Amino acid sequence: MSLSPRFAWTSFLLLAALVGCAGPAGVTESVVGTPCPGGTRVCAAPGAGRLALIEAGRPAALYADPADDAGVLRAVRDLQADLGRVSGGSAALEVDALPSAGPAVIVGTLGQSRLVDRLVAEGKLDTTGVSGQWEAFLQQTVEAPLPGVDRALVIAGSDRRGTIFGVYDLAEAIGVSPWHFWADVPVERHADLYVSPGRHVERPAVRYRGIFLNDEEPALGTWARETYGGINAAFYEDVFELILRLKGNYLWPAMWGKSIYDDDPASPALADEMGVVLGTSHHEPLSRAHVEWERYGREGPWNYETNGTSLRAFWRTGIERMGANESLVTVGMRGDGDEAMAEGTAIDLLERIVADQRDIIADVTGRPAAETPQVWALYKEVQDYYDQGMEVPDDVTLLFADDNWGNIRRLPDPAAPPRAGGYGVYYHVDYVGAPRSYKWINKTQIERVWEQMHLAREHGADRLWIVNVGDLKPMEFPISFFLDYAWDPDAWPAERLPEYPRQWAARQFGDAHADEIGRLLTEYTRFNSRRTAELLTPDTYSLTDYHEAARIVDDYNALLADAEQVENALPERYHDAYFQLVLHPIVASATLNELYVTVGTNRLYAAQGRASTNDLAAHARGLFARDAEITERYHALGGGKWDHMMSQVHIGYTSWNDPPEDVMPEVEELDLGNAAEMGVAIEGSADWWPEAGTEAVLPELDPFGGETAYVEVFNRGTEPFAYRVETGADWLTADAPAGEVGQQTRVTLRADWNAAPTGRQRVPVTISGAGRTVTVEVPVFNPSPAGLAGFVESRGAVAIEAPHYASAVGRGGIEWLTIPGLGRTLSAVTPTPVTAPSQTPGGDSPHLEYRLTLHEAGTVEVTALFSPSFDTQGPEGLRYAVSFDDAPPQILTMHDEGSMSPDTYHADWSRMVSDNAQRSTSTHRIDTPGEHVLRFWMVDPGLVLQKLVVATEDLPASYLGPPESVRIPSPTTVRDAR
Repeated sequence: MSLSPRFAWTSFLLLAALVGCAGPAGVTESVVGTPCPGGTRVCAAPGAGRLALIEAGRPAALYADPADDAGVLRAVRDLQADLGRVSGGSAALEVDALPSAGPAVIVGTLGQSRLVDRLVAEGKLDTTGVSGQWEAFLQQTVEAPLPGVDRALVIAGSDRRGTIFGVYDLAEAIGVSPWHFWADVPVERHADLYVSPGRHVERPAVRYRGIFLNDEEPALGTWARETYGGINAAFYEDVFELILRLKGNYLWPAMWGKSIYDDDPASPALADEMGVVLGTSHHEPLSRAHVEWERYGREGPWNYETNGTSLRAFWRTGIERMGANESLVTVGMRGDGDEAMAEGTAIDLLERIVADQRDIIADVTGRPAAETPQVWALYKEVQDYYDQGMEVPDDVTLLFADDNWGNIRRLPDPAAPPRAGGYGVYYHVDYVGAPRSYKWINKTQIERVWEQMHLAREHGADRLWIVNVGDLKPMEFPISFFLDYAWDPDAWPAERLPEYPRQWAARQFGDAHADEIGRLLTEYTRFNSRRTAELLTPDTYSLTDYHEAARIVDDYNALLADAEQVENALPERYHDAYFQLVLHPIVASATLNELYVTVGTNRLYAAQGRASTNDLAAHARGLFARDAEITERYHALGGGKWDHMMSQVHIGYTSWNDPPEDVMPEVEELDLGNAAEMGVAIEGSADWWPEAGTEAVLPELDPFGGETAYVEVFNRGTEPFAYRVETGADWLTADAPAGEVGQQTRVTLRADWNAAPTGRQRVPVTISGAGRTVTVEVPVFNPSPAGLAGFVESRGAVAIEAPHYASAVGRGGIEWLTIPGLGRTLSAVTPTPVTAPSQTPGGDSPHLEYRLTLHEAGTVEVTALFSPSFDTQGPEGLRYAVSFDDAPPQILTMHDEGSMSPDTYHADWSRMVSDNAQRSTSTHRIDTPGEHVLRFWMVDPGLVLQKLVVATEDLPASYLGPPESVRIPSPTTVRDAR
């Protein structure tokens, strides 16, 4: 069913307003009149008490005080332009006159706008929850605010940025996306828009919220040089506006050979004017970009012990140049070139460095150092200084860091005394470094961002959140979520996470296709998070077991087909934005994954001598060329607006660093003879027969997940041949028992379970053709249906997705929380609150129960698959426990953090972040076959469980492991023992 433009627009506004209204950071109060439908703040129809923001194509006039902050006046001018974009008309802006007629939009900062202060003094504007707060704003419809004015919308901020955010919030509510420039999101025209009567207040939960432009060559840097002439004030003006429209306030500027102060002094002045707080990255102390040491400071080495005088002079210039610009000053020191400063931890030296830096700050500013906001980034080895007791003054913000892969390493003790400077988190959705750089395309699940930043907030790290976004452009979706969540975490509890992609899609593309686009966003980020493009290899996914590689390609291509269907349904004006935000990451990722699987299959087939080898080589080359064509399409958008923006190398990595250009993976070709020659390959093996010289045995058939198995009859020559398949039992059938093979034919075997004997047997299958005969043994297991319950073992394994528990047991306020969509295959489960004390497993302590059926007694291995979390409170590692039935819980450690140091790129850590998962295995004795209860016990908070696999035999190697087992319903209970 198609929606009328008016109805679709109303629905879109409802969704946009919901983002800002939920939770204590966004409070809406109704007044006399008719609110907009659904509690939205802007709608398309008039009503009692509603203010005509646009009526008959004519926008309401805007009023501001010329004495207000320059950034506020700039934002009001942007709103003036936005109203013009939406209405098609021209909005009047008055900065030196009072409104004399309505409707009017009055914008001002408390204490800086005479008009707003007058309304407060006259009791017409309620500043409760705004006055005295950090960056708070209110939007309130006021009746008869001034003589001759029947109604006005007042946007008032507690400070300059509060007002700016209130202005941009209204701009987004009328349909101007923060990404209107950076992703070409179109602005829909509307002749009539009305503001709901009432009072709406918002304020941020995190004080400083920002992005770090990094790893910006060759993509962003080249694009900016061609578009703006450099990384200059013109470039940063668009960056600053984006940050503010997203309700961020903080920037670490681009740093690869760049200095925001030195390259264009107008840039930092513009940041201060617009209201953006500047900082510098974790290894650029006192507002000096590292490249400036190369330009001006090479009077000796970057070594404080031997060259302290030169370094102090270098840093002093940074503070002098900063002047009165609102800034967060980085203190501390790392080694030259973003390396460790020294072997081990030189705590006394670093404490002296910080003390000397604070002396410089105090001397230059003429104020105590504590009056200049400062941050000490505990990045990589610097965390060791903190862990070993180094202290910095209480007013300095301690900025904890993730491991560069989205896994926070340390957080404050929630029971520790408050710290004046507070705590923050430096997070990554882009990185250059080991085990491989990832900077080409978005691979971040917003669900993972939620889980880690929720952990940070609950531990009190809420003063500063900054995220490394690389080139910015490919990361629009996670940037939006990161800053939205920093603004109002209470608006997005875990259970509402599935709504976010849908609402974000509605804000960019309207409501009509928002459900499907939201699903596409969720699915592509799940698929991409499994392994970054740069880490893919031809053997990442199994070519022989669980149909894994084929499923990966099929899933991507099915998603691509759905994405292309949406593109065809969207009005053409959305196509550029849709390609950038949705279709490109899907088509590019689908092509790349198919390329690597095709190359892997080509190499496997070459080893088997298959006639199809050469066709696969050609197909792989075609996919490599398609990848380049996809990039060219991106660069051609908008007449070449985004040329170079997708030029990060992403194919052919062999080390942490990218090759100079994309490299076609090596493929093989064969010189085939004319004569037909039959070969047979089977599921579960890379060998081929009759060459293998061993018995050909298929994976076991059973009715609970192993219903089919396949053999492939292939040609090693160019002449076709006839083949025949004969089974040794009437109840075992082949779907293609005879035919002609040109290159290859897949034959699927299945059993009639009503006719098959109960128990285990092996059935021979004979394949003949081209003068050869191969016998394949087919193990078949038809268990008695009696006593089967829960997840049933198949082919030596029981695989269970974490949310599919039979019972969730809580105690003492501890419960189990499902985080929808988090993880590689479904969702994840974690104990909550995340600050709960550690538990002793057993009895009615918190645990999850999973019911399953095992066919034999004996020893089993239980592999728990976790999100790759760290013990944020110490080096011991996160613990959990596992038990079967009434056996005592076996306590295990997810990993020993001492052996997982990301600073040494330990092999276990490299594997963990490469796989985006951590595995931990325990061994248990099962005394009887049949139904059992597997219990997963909480010991430490912070563990995020994705999947459990119970193996009764050695399982074949695969990336994602066996798919979830068949589940037979059985009586279940959900206990909640508190």
